[in-house]
Amino acid sequence: MLTFLGFAMIAVFLVLIMMKKMSPIAALVLIPALFCVFAGKGAHLGDYVIDGVGKLAPTAAMLMFAIVYFGVMIDVGLFDPIVRGILRFCKADPVRVVVGTAVLAAIVSLDGDGSTTFMITVSAMYPLYKRLGLSLVVMTGVAATANGVMNTLPWGGPTARAATALKLDASDIFVPMIPALAVGLLFVFGLAYVLGLKERRRVGTLVMPGEDAEPAEERLLVATTSATATATASAAPPEPSVPTSRTGGGSDSDSDPDSAAHEDGFQGLDPRRPTLRPRLYWFNAGLTVALLTAMITELLPIPVLFLLAAALALTVNFPHMPDQKARIAAHADNVLNVAGMVFAAAVFTGVLSGTGMVKHMADWLVGVVPEGMGPHMALVTGLLSLPLTYFMSNDGFYFGVLPVLAEAGAAHGVSPLEIARASLVGQALHMSSPLVPAVYVLVGMAKVEFGDHTRFTVKWAALTSLVVLGAGMLFGII
Repeated sequence: MLTFLGFAMIAVFLVLIMMKKMSPIAALVLIPALFCVFAGKGAHLGDYVIDGVGKLAPTAAMLMFAIVYFGVMIDVGLFDPIVRGILRFCKADPVRVVVGTAVLAAIVSLDGDGSTTFMITVSAMYPLYKRLGLSLVVMTGVAATANGVMNTLPWGGPTARAATALKLDASDIFVPMIPALAVGLLFVFGLAYVLGLKERRRVGTLVMPGEDAEPAEERLLVATTSATATATASAAPPEPSVPTSRTGGGSDSDSDPDSAAHEDGFQGLDPRRPTLRPRLYWFNAGLTVALLTAMITELLPIPVLFLLAAALALTVNFPHMPDQKARIAAHADNVLNVAGMVFAAAVFTGVLSGTGMVKHMADWLVGVVPEGMGPHMALVTGLLSLPLTYFMSNDGFYFGVLPVLAEAGAAHGVSPLEIARASLVGQALHMSSPLVPAVYVLVGMAKVEFGDHTRFTVKWAALTSLVVLGAGMLFGII
């Protein structure tokens, strides 16, 4: 009964958000509450929710202060050179823009934190997608999939969880997986190239007259969130619109409203905006490097690191109290949306875990594996990692399900190392799960509906995971 209710709850949730019948926050709260009552455990709903909130509170705190920190870094111009460099590479070509998105997301993912990756990637690429009229779900899909492949880094989380759960060395799991993960990353770049070609055929290319007079990257340095744009608009006059024309492809009307090339409400971010702090550039760069280093070395808990870094960045860059309040207010909209989504997700995860649904679902999936598949438990683990890491938290999968799969594999002579490596292949899909808080940073900053992102990304992310699994088997890693 609980197995059926668990799958039914997830199915109803996904259908409603993809059909846009409910907002993600409402669906994350109301649907699990309803199914908790169906399971006959409505009296314990409060306990489940409080337990879920307690487990996700550090994540919510981390995201809140991460948004403030990186929002301030964007305001003061830390990432302006990165944006200019990417724009020089992209040259207003949709193919280069989409491939650049994948490359940037992969590079930034080296820090091991999804929310940081998505904030920087969207900050750099959102202006180009808006100006060229490209589909924003292409940006979110490519970024999430690239980050998912890179999320397998030992300090990213899944590899460390697998090593802890099976009492193995993380390097013994990860290092042999590098060739398979490299194939997966190359597949993401190839996918980005194909999607870029489709976007080029749909919208054509953008021709900007007067390139010599004013570099395109200066004109395209724009606001990355509506809050930042609004704050900037009140502080500085908007830039004049850039005269453009298109060559080839369809008209702008072919694209959806979120990604259309119309410039209604599209506020440019002045390269001479008052929030810039060029004299503090190296301080801010050093602070960011120190923050990422401390995260990787686990000097302090990540929420504490971001809290301290955000407070220090605000104090040094904006020593006057009114300026600090203005910067916090400028990013309050994003903070509220993401924190609200995380705490709403706590209801979903709390009910799944508290009622026992997630355990029954995992046991059922493991139980339906045919006896004859025992010698191939590494392959089974890889295939199961796709749905299980999408519908479960990484903690639930790696500490609850993986030991069971490893024990079943050991009975048939399959090494725990092979099981652990196979368990990593589903991460490309996992990063678009509704249970991953960082994905709400991605869709929120990109102004994309979560249902649209899910509908577009799931098939490509699942295919990427299967490519990694196939490469692992081909190389004899799995």
